[in-house]
Amino acid sequence: MNNYILNGLIAFCISVVFALIFIPVLKKVKAGQTILFYVKEHEFKNGTPTMGGLFFMISILLTYLIFSKKGGIATVCVAIAFAYLAIGFLDDLIKIKSSANEGLKPYQKIVFQLAVAIISGFFALKNNLTLIYLPFVNKTFDVGIFIMPITIFVLVAITNSVNLTDGLDGLAGSVSVVYLIGLLFVLIVKYDAFGGEYYLIEELPAVKNLIVISIGAIIGFLCFNTNKASIFMGDTGSLSLGALLGTLTIFTGNVLFMPLLGLMFVLSSLSVIIQVLHFKRTGKRIFLMAPLHHHLQHKGLSEAKISLIYSVITAIIVVFIVIF
Repeated sequence: MNNYILNGLIAFCISVVFALIFIPVLKKVKAGQTILFYVKEHEFKNGTPTMGGLFFMISILLTYLIFSKKGGIATVCVAIAFAYLAIGFLDDLIKIKSSANEGLKPYQKIVFQLAVAIISGFFALKNNLTLIYLPFVNKTFDVGIFIMPITIFVLVAITNSVNLTDGLDGLAGSVSVVYLIGLLFVLIVKYDAFGGEYYLIEELPAVKNLIVISIGAIIGFLCFNTNKASIFMGDTGSLSLGALLGTLTIFTGNVLFMPLLGLMFVLSSLSVIIQVLHFKRTGKRIFLMAPLHHHLQHKGLSEAKISLIYSVITAIIVVFIVIF
């Protein structure tokens, strides 16, 4: 465990160093975020450098490659995260070049995301990662070929949910850190419950190490992303972060824990879906603004307070899961 913590600290330091070096560079080349005109509370953020997801993702990659014993599942999780990073980077780059808030067309983004998700589903099926753990009852069931549609749906859902949650300083990053801590505890508790029967026993150390490395790297990024942020993660960060959370959860058989650990991500997506459907049907809004965090902001809560509330709720869920 000491090695895991050391690797997490190294990832933290690399992420901080990257930020210190490259934030001024991004400002110099004017790689700034164009803020949507209808988010009045964010007008002062216009031009803040974006694509900060590169800092923590490259930190994760370097630390994992240098200081971790490579495991098949962990390595594939990193690869898939970088595939989504490429989609987000292209989206952010188009936004910067056009000085607008629209990058890739929605259908382009979903096509690219589905392509990577399908490949991920094939990997899960081919490598027999088809066991799913039932929360709180210490039982598993084999979904067989259905792991493909499950992987595709969940991966696309969580990447876009994290992307939607990335609307306030430090929000997506802080919730993701608590999510990863919860997933780490789930893996540790399940090892105690299943012992030698744990079907990922040989790859478990690499997976746990990757989780700790990711926690360290994201915390390093949050030093510059919390309110008032000097860098945004952009779609580069939110899509890759969502993919990392998704693959680590799916490939370890803990997909049913995702709606619990990622409750705040789920609520972000649901608030948008409910708002759109209700408005189309009645012409009226349920929320002052969707996603939910913008509604809370319009209610007078500060960005820091909203991020704290989201993280605390996620932490309470983590404690509940570990206890029961």
